[in-house]
Amino acid sequence: MAWLPLVATLAAAPALADAERGQGERLFRAQCLGCHSLVPGEHLAGPSLHGLIGRPAGSVEDFDYSPALREAELTWNAETLDAFLAGPDAFLPGTHMVFWGLDERPRRRIIHFLESRASEATDH
Repeated sequence: MAWLPLVATLAAAPALADAERGQGERLFRAQCLGCHSLVPGEHLAGPSLHGLIGRPAGSVEDFDYSPALREAELTWNAETLDAFLAGPDAFLPGTHMVFWGLDERPRRRIIHFLESRASEATDH
């Protein structure tokens, strides 16, 4: 019966991932939704974040980015988002994003939520 704890852990993993995603979605709604939409082509103060993961920074054609973002040579992934959301001005001086940064745990949850949205989009 030594395998029972392993089975219980594996069975709980999807529930934990769903809970983490839900927390990330709530944080996204509280911290990001005022300026960013998840609807393709729907820009607010910031660009739509639909399809953000894997997209080069400053590359949405119909959004007026800061020169810093237009000229940045980076692609949005968990690592770059983590650094950016920790402190946009420190990571990319000259960005127009008015945001003071998030602590590690909320950043991780929001990034997990955005990654899950990206994988949902590719599943269809």
